Amino acid sequence: MKSKYLLLVAALAVALQFTASAQTNASGTNAVAPAVHINNAIGLAKHKGQRTDDILARAKAGPGDYDIEFIGDSITQGWENPAPKGGKNVWAEFYGKRKVINMGVSGDRTENVLWRFENGQLDGIKAKVAVVMIGTNNSGKGRNTPDEILAGVVAVLNQIRARQPETKILLLSIFPRGATFSEQRGDLLQVNQALAKLDDGKNLFYLDFGSQLIESDGSISKSIMPDALHPNEAGYQIWAKAIEPKLKELLGDK
Repeated sequence: MKSKYLLLVAALAVALQFTASAQTNASGTNAVAPAVHINNAIGLAKHKGQRTDDILARAKAGPGDYDIEFIGDSITQGWENPAPKGGKNVWAEFYGKRKVINMGVSGDRTENVLWRFENGQLDGIKAKVAVVMIGTNNSGKGRNTPDEILAGVVAVLNQIRARQPETKILLLSIFPRGATFSEQRGDLLQVNQALAKLDDGKNLFYLDFGSQLIESDGSISKSIMPDALHPNEAGYQIWAKAIEPKLKELLGDK
């Protein structure tokens, strides 16, 4: 009796499989293939705007050895903006006696930086240290997920390593953004936690001083970041002082 029952169950299972297969085959001609998601954070995309062309031209016009290259978005570009909104005076104080090139482009995402690399941004440039902060523009509703942003930043780092094998990389945590706690800021913190694991103590060094940019209640003071995203002169002072000890070490400065 038991064996007959098992045979009956097996027969029903085969019948169900056959029916499902027949239905699939019958409707196969009208089936729509599932959409394939592509992580654009690891792609190549030119950021529209004159700044991209200007920065490519800057690198082409000034090849050779550098102490430091800064790679990033508008936060990095802001080193060139005059006080009190930007970091021009701070740049002169900390980097005026060093040979430094700023490769920051406002609005850039990881895919835009990758496009610049592919189109000559690092050609002919030999820097002792690359200071890298990128990824904030990939974040936010309707943009990239934390794991996609991480992949984009890693792709940028891999390209620097491939194109400038002797350059030490000082990878900075993505700055906090937004007046107070938010899902977007939380996403960036998750990315930063993963980026910290990339520090190998030899060629890539990770530095996180984001806590210096927020208040004890988690808010961002307008005295440091008036728009809760871009540092002003006071914010750039915090940045420069935070990375200076590591820069001196990597550059061999006394």
